[in-house]
Amino acid sequence: MGIRKKTSKNPPVLSHEFVIQNHADIVSCVAMVFVLGLMFEITSKFAVLFITVQYNVTISTNGPEETAVNHFHHGIKDLATVFFYMLVAIIMHAIMQEYVLDKINRKKHFSKTKHSKFNESGQLSAFYLFSFGWGVSILLSEKFFSNPVALWEGYPHSLMPFQMKFYFICQMGYWLHALPEMYFQKTKKEDIPRQLVYIALYLVHIAGAYIVNLNRLGLVLLVLHYFVEFLFHVSRLIYFSNENRQTGFTIWAVLFVLARLLTLSLSVLTVGFGLSTAENQGFDLAAGNFNILFVRITVLAAICLTQAFMMWKFINFQLRRWREHAQAQTLKKKQVPTKSKSKKDKANGVNGVSSHSADAPRARKEKSS
Repeated sequence: MGIRKKTSKNPPVLSHEFVIQNHADIVSCVAMVFVLGLMFEITSKFAVLFITVQYNVTISTNGPEETAVNHFHHGIKDLATVFFYMLVAIIMHAIMQEYVLDKINRKKHFSKTKHSKFNESGQLSAFYLFSFGWGVSILLSEKFFSNPVALWEGYPHSLMPFQMKFYFICQMGYWLHALPEMYFQKTKKEDIPRQLVYIALYLVHIAGAYIVNLNRLGLVLLVLHYFVEFLFHVSRLIYFSNENRQTGFTIWAVLFVLARLLTLSLSVLTVGFGLSTAENQGFDLAAGNFNILFVRITVLAAICLTQAFMMWKFINFQLRRWREHAQAQTLKKKQVPTKSKSKKDKANGVNGVSSHSADAPRARKEKSS
């Protein structure tokens, strides 16, 4: 994310600079149009598609008191809802940037490189913390921790509770908002490929789990991944305030490797063993059943390749850190002898000058005699 420079001159209306400076207000107006559409009967049916969660199914539970429970499945109308919450994510991003991160940046006086990385870590740490807490609350309410067999038992999980469906809608909306944010934040050209790669990976995995009804496994893996990523970005924020505090990176490195192993284990257990032995085998698009060999192999291949890619990036990151640390230690060792040598030279120079000045009058006396 680049640094937004505030100028006293007002840019031309609808110019690139005008859109960048006022993108939060523009997006807020667009979102307000959908909200105001709920107030009128003619437009309410259209506005509801964007604001509320679609595909509601009411199921009556058997018991002493028969109650109705609302569940949801996915469909093409979810694209409208994802679009609206993408607008909400852009607005929240701008609020976080202006009222929190920019104020800290002005106090710390970071360099351009640190400024960009601080903004990125500040935004992502807030998102990861919120998503992790929300995901854990869903896992607790659905009792997935106490009953891990529910990850594959009863597949296809085409019906979701409201919180789970809304969670996936917000996740897709957030990672879609990161695409226009690259333009709004004036991202450097060399940083664009890196950001496009991780945005695409998030969208493919989240949307894939949502479409093939592996939402329970997807939720568990997201919560696990978000916790580790939150720790990394918090450690980087602490490092920017004090470069001597690097303990967080060590803890993150250990948890990162454990998270990759746990992700692979859960994926193989759920997709490779759980679904392969399930009763509902076969492809049924209407019922949302994708439990066939090709889909299982594709899902496992995508997860394994992504984990391998992340480990490769992690190893390169650690090697680069070790090289930089070794170079810094080498420079310190070289500077210490040169400083001590220069002090000795100065001392010898002073003694030489003083002895020479003391011997000068004696030499003149001997010469005169």
